[in-house]
Amino acid sequence: MQAMLARHPQVFTLPETGFFPRLLGGLHCRLGDEEARPRSRKMARRLGLTRRYGRREFMQLQQSLLGPEQPLSRAPWFQDDCVARFIEILDGLAEQGGRSMWIEKTPHHLHYLPEIERYLPEARVIHVIRPGIDVLASITDAEMRYGNKSFSGGLMQWVVRWNRAAEVHRSRIGTRNHHFIFLEDLMQNPAEEWHRLCSFLELPTQVELDQTCHQNIADLKTEPWKRDALSGLPQQTESKVDHLFGPQLRELLRERLASYEELYAASSLFFNREDSFPPVVPVRSLDADTAEAAGAAAADGHFRVA
Repeated sequence: MQAMLARHPQVFTLPETGFFPRLLGGLHCRLGDEEARPRSRKMARRLGLTRRYGRREFMQLQQSLLGPEQPLSRAPWFQDDCVARFIEILDGLAEQGGRSMWIEKTPHHLHYLPEIERYLPEARVIHVIRPGIDVLASITDAEMRYGNKSFSGGLMQWVVRWNRAAEVHRSRIGTRNHHFIFLEDLMQNPAEEWHRLCSFLELPTQVELDQTCHQNIADLKTEPWKRDALSGLPQQTESKVDHLFGPQLRELLRERLASYEELYAASSLFFNREDSFPPVVPVRSLDADTAEAAGAAAADGHFRVA
């Protein structure tokens, strides 16, 4: 989806920054990892001061965004100023590229929605969803094929993470400035889903798109599994589920995973789309501490999307 939007002449985008997890920390607790424990908030955090680690991460990110030849300002002492500086940098990069909107796509930003919405109250959030068992198969394949440690932890840990994400998605159905795209719909009706998305983002559709995505949205040296998703052209891929998981494991995982069908049905009811799934169960709300998302906001003449 990021690569598709990157083909639009008004959209600037970039590789994942991981900004909020790097600045604020606490990711594993927000993911629901069993061994993670919430840290007590020190006086410095209550005063809004940035962690020492967060300031180091901010400096590294600033350099990667602006380039080594650019003079860098020191990391701000306060979190609010770090966020403002980050937004200012992305606004500037979009303006340099002649674009009116920037998109930042970091999956873990889903867990930092309260902070994102506080700093970007007009954020527009795109939820791109596919079945949990397909997500687990892709994670397993990437870990086995490329040995990437960020996908380690075992299937049951990733079941918990998917279920946590599904709760967040459900809690935002019907919420202002949140848009849901299910990959099966995108594959079956790409033109319709594209028009729905552009309408949500207030992007003109009567413009010429790039034939493929020319913007840098991933580092293939560290993220080789993204190679097939960089063209920005919807393409059906073969499911890895049957190749990687046997019948008994597939049944166990489906029992443990939150229902994708119910999530789809709940979204379909709100958006008045046809759906063939069973009736949806009541939508539950979440505490703010468990919510997370990626966001886009309109301010100072720019749309911000993540």
